[in-house]
Amino acid sequence: MEIIKNKVANLAKRVADSQKVELFNIELSGRDKLLLRVTIDKEGGVTLDDCERFSRGLEAILDVEDPIPVSYTLEVSSPGLDRPLRNIKDFEKNLGKLARIFTSEKIDNRNLFIGRIFKINSESLKLLVNGDEIDIPFKNISKARLEVELKCQKSSFI
Repeated sequence: MEIIKNKVANLAKRVADSQKVELFNIELSGRDKLLLRVTIDKEGGVTLDDCERFSRGLEAILDVEDPIPVSYTLEVSSPGLDRPLRNIKDFEKNLGKLARIFTSEKIDNRNLFIGRIFKINSESLKLLVNGDEIDIPFKNISKARLEVELKCQKSSFI
């Protein structure tokens, strides 16, 4: 299954490059009927049209190359509002945003931090948590994702 996934990833990368989107993730799961889930991203966010265009492009190349020997369903989506943060580039793109970070080793007797991505260098990031700067080494991050922020406006009810 890993060989198939790698072949599909190479084909998907070609489509992503031609359409100026980033290949964010590929998952291949299932037994009798596989699910091929492809996640794309781009600066400013992914639209439904982007997903449709990418899906059509990838379907066309998969039909020709035929790397998946059984029937499958193709699903194309964006990473979503609560997208995972997987590498330094992801953190840099989301500087100033609210994130939830789990650490493999405790920092200040905690493994979970929710705060704003404040500063980034090659070794660690600083998270602003309740006014305090917490230094978190990248090697200590086990899982990280953006937090959804809802901004409410005051309204008057009659």
